[in-house]
Amino acid sequence: MARRALVLMGRGRYEDPWHDHAATSHVVAGLLGTLGLLVSVRSTFRQSFRDLADFDLVVVNAGRGRIDPDFDGDDASWAAAHDAVRTYVADGGALLGLHQAANTFGDSPHWAGLLGGRWIDGVSMHPPQELATFTPVGDHPITAGLAPVVADDEQYCELVVAPTSRVLVTTHHAGRDHPVAWVSAAGRVVYDGLGHDVGSYASPSREELLRREVGWLLG
Repeated sequence: MARRALVLMGRGRYEDPWHDHAATSHVVAGLLGTLGLLVSVRSTFRQSFRDLADFDLVVVNAGRGRIDPDFDGDDASWAAAHDAVRTYVADGGALLGLHQAANTFGDSPHWAGLLGGRWIDGVSMHPPQELATFTPVGDHPITAGLAPVVADDEQYCELVVAPTSRVLVTTHHAGRDHPVAWVSAAGRVVYDGLGHDVGSYASPSREELLRREVGWLLG
């Protein structure tokens, strides 16, 4: 029986003006389909989190938008959704956060701990998007033998990464290496900071990184 994946696509309070969540989510869904997964794509409505346990893999491709209560509800109305994500990971579910996932679910008391790191306003940044090189590090199965990833993408820098997270990929900027992908110690959780737009996924090496992450998450 084919395993199932859910791609959660940013909307409302989890939609930002800099990313085409619909386009990248559907590209990711297509790539997951080539791995034999049955893929569903849902926008981040509260009800979209109701049955996470039915999926073998949950992919979060969302950002941060307006949080005024009259727009898309208050924090309390979203608490059950965030609790569902925490429960999903605690029960052994596989979770993959992509790109702006480091800056989503700011109202969740659990998300940064689950993801193993976070974008911090006023600290984290990225230089202008360009054809960039991302370097695999360490000997984790995801990156063992993986060649450098070259993609037209943003290079997230100054992300705050938990000391318990295992860094997979770095980018070099302003004389330093910056972690952009890692495995969280919270469970079967991977964060991958690549994927600003569909052009990133046109890179075979970037696609290979994603395939490896999914393969490891699903065992």
